[in-house]
Amino acid sequence: MALAALVLLSPIFVLVMALVKYSDGGSIFYGHRRIGYNGSTFRCLKFRTMAENGDALLQEYLEQNPAAYEEWRNTRKLQYDPRVTVVGTVLRKLSLDELPQLINIIRGEMSLVGPRPVVEDELELYEAAAVYYLQTRPGLTGLWQVSGRNDVSYETRVAFDTHYVRNWSLASDLVIVARTIPAVCLSRGSY
Repeated sequence: MALAALVLLSPIFVLVMALVKYSDGGSIFYGHRRIGYNGSTFRCLKFRTMAENGDALLQEYLEQNPAAYEEWRNTRKLQYDPRVTVVGTVLRKLSLDELPQLINIIRGEMSLVGPRPVVEDELELYEAAAVYYLQTRPGLTGLWQVSGRNDVSYETRVAFDTHYVRNWSLASDLVIVARTIPAVCLSRGSY
């Protein structure tokens, strides 16, 4: 399915590549180290949506904005993220930045449906529920993405991931895939 989607979406893929490259001249792709099935690590691919010096920008912003620091500490996300480029804002709203994860699926590092891939320090936030996260491959879409995404707390995200793994079925995956389309089109909880 991922290979067929990659071929079908190749015109969009090429267009997004051009937009990212020509918007600020930086790299097109970004590969971030994530934790996968059984604790293996992999580079989760995305179209680059942030400035090349994003880590420094984030650190400076969090030091100057205590409310943003609390938001970051609680959710690992920022509604206003100073690292995100203009093109990146659009790509994130439409979830187009995640299209390169089709390559991760083809490589066997990810699945079409599953928990969102996390970094190592996020996995610590799962506490005892981490065992469920590690039992499956992270997904391009999942229960969290179609149930509010960034509009829900991190604890709720962990509960969604745990519920998904404990109650997995092909039927539920098909429902999640079907619910992904309106969730992406309406940009619910995406930033």
